[in-house]
Amino acid sequence: MKDLSFTDYDSYLFHQGTNYEAYKKMGAHVCTQNGVNGTHFNLWAPNAHAVTVICARTGWENETAGKMFLTENGLWECFIPGVGDGDAYRYVIIGADGVKRYKADPYSFRSEKRPDSASIVCGESAFVWTDGDYTLCHDAGKTLSDPMAIYEVHPGSWKKRFDGYHDGDGFLNYRELADELAEYVNYMGYTHVELIGICEHPFDGSWGYQVTGFYAPTSRYGTPDDFRYFVNKLHECGIGVILDWVPAHFPKDSFGLECFDGTPLYESADPLCAGYPEWGTKAFDHGKPEVRSFLISNAFYWINEFHIDALRVDAVAAMLYVNFGRNEWRPNVYGGTENLESRDFLKQLNHAIKSRSRGWLAAEDSSIVPDITKSTDEGGFGFAFKWNMGWMNDTLKYIKRDPVYRRWHHGELTHTFDYAFLENFILVLSHDEVVHLKNSLVNKAPGGIEDRLGTLKTLYALQFTHPGKKLLFMGQDFAQEREWSERRELDWWLADDFGHRDVMHCVRNLLKVYRELPCLHDDSVREGSFEWVNRDDAWRNTISFIRRRPDGYKGAVLVICNFSPTYYENYAAGVPTGGAYLRIFSTYDSLPGGGSPEELGAVPALFSTPEECDGRPFRVTYNLRPFETIILKFPD
Repeated sequence: MKDLSFTDYDSYLFHQGTNYEAYKKMGAHVCTQNGVNGTHFNLWAPNAHAVTVICARTGWENETAGKMFLTENGLWECFIPGVGDGDAYRYVIIGADGVKRYKADPYSFRSEKRPDSASIVCGESAFVWTDGDYTLCHDAGKTLSDPMAIYEVHPGSWKKRFDGYHDGDGFLNYRELADELAEYVNYMGYTHVELIGICEHPFDGSWGYQVTGFYAPTSRYGTPDDFRYFVNKLHECGIGVILDWVPAHFPKDSFGLECFDGTPLYESADPLCAGYPEWGTKAFDHGKPEVRSFLISNAFYWINEFHIDALRVDAVAAMLYVNFGRNEWRPNVYGGTENLESRDFLKQLNHAIKSRSRGWLAAEDSSIVPDITKSTDEGGFGFAFKWNMGWMNDTLKYIKRDPVYRRWHHGELTHTFDYAFLENFILVLSHDEVVHLKNSLVNKAPGGIEDRLGTLKTLYALQFTHPGKKLLFMGQDFAQEREWSERRELDWWLADDFGHRDVMHCVRNLLKVYRELPCLHDDSVREGSFEWVNRDDAWRNTISFIRRRPDGYKGAVLVICNFSPTYYENYAAGVPTGGAYLRIFSTYDSLPGGGSPEELGAVPALFSTPEECDGRPFRVTYNLRPFETIILKFPD
């Protein structure tokens, strides 16, 4: 029989903050003891006066059958005969303050669907993984050199069905979602899917960023094995899976982690450090070893048990500073604003994941703290990637301006290249930019619909040729016009409209070019992979640059972006070598007469002439159309 009691060694690691497999014994585990089938429960509630497990099997009113005992290891433990897979349960905790609380299991592997909140006993999975070829070939060591184009998805609103076979929410099951999403992602050419809101959460409007079930895939879309099918299916189709993960804070729902045993157990006892007032949530106390064991074990749980490739760590900036989102705050021991405990936690987390798994972590970080992606051995935080929030904010500011005035704000377009190699960046156009009255991407730009669609295509072309990995939120690849809402599905009918389908084809072409050209994707912290041609053409709203391998121009491309509605005949750009430059991409390619290779069989090459231009010995000229971006491949 498997021993589910905490050993002295388990306890030592747990209380040191280094038990990275705590989930294998904490929580509810189906087992057999002395020939009797049942479930074993372990719970950390060190300050509680008494703890009982109540469950549907023994009767919710029966608060004696599942009485737990406090062990020498400081954990509560019990075995309940007859309780097994699928049985709902809660903990009844008489807290240190004498108050009785009904709590969900922090380590529960499955939860009831909201508005119900009980935990559910989840037996050992019998799911058979068949993604070995994918996991063998994809690990953290190859992420910097491989192409990475991420499709960010909220599963509950990607598509809905109201057909009598689905519940009133119209949610697709994980298995249905996997089959349809894999087909779409492969058709478009994305390399990864990033999922919003998979950990169990009570309020749909939080999008899953206020978690009550850190170990439970949300029951909105099915069972844990259904979610395993989802990951397995995407891996079989060559698609990586990234999970949004929230180790900064948790909500105040009564059944959750707040004041768990009558004391501030998972949060700080200091009221100035215990919460984030602007979010209405509690902040994890990363200085407590047991909280570190809980969170780092949770990261390993998703990577090991569900084959998740990576975790995108939410709200990193909030963890870096003690004064983030707080009018009143407690300085650190040195009188500064740095959150020393959380910073140490992030370094421990990244070091553990990198050294003990095939997974990696990306930081959603808006701070200016350096070395987020430098290894922990070199004094950094150890993240594999950091979201480039500066690129997103500056570029969208520029896009919102009327082209007449963009010339006065040209630096918003070019400044982002100055720091493109300070970290391993992911360029993001995420869900945060298309909600809360911020407007959809296509409606951020001024002008009529043709101008706005043209601007959007050139924005995407800039994103896919700018140094850094890529992320695009669902719906934006066909120019979704309405702001995103978790309550409704995407406006897929727009993909049948001529202009919107043109945007989709443009994104698909960009994804193909990005994946096929090493000079566009093997670029992280490789400053030699970017070279300005003309960054100062503010008057015409254009920029031009070269993307290449650091060792030379073989396989390089020239990129020219026009952010104005003006036609520039014989637009000239300087190039370092003579020969025939082949136009391999234009934002006009899928339009009638656009001149795509598919339509015309071949695009006439542009032959350089030996005339100085932009400080280079040769020039190429091109009739640059309104809001057009082109990519020219250098001579072989």
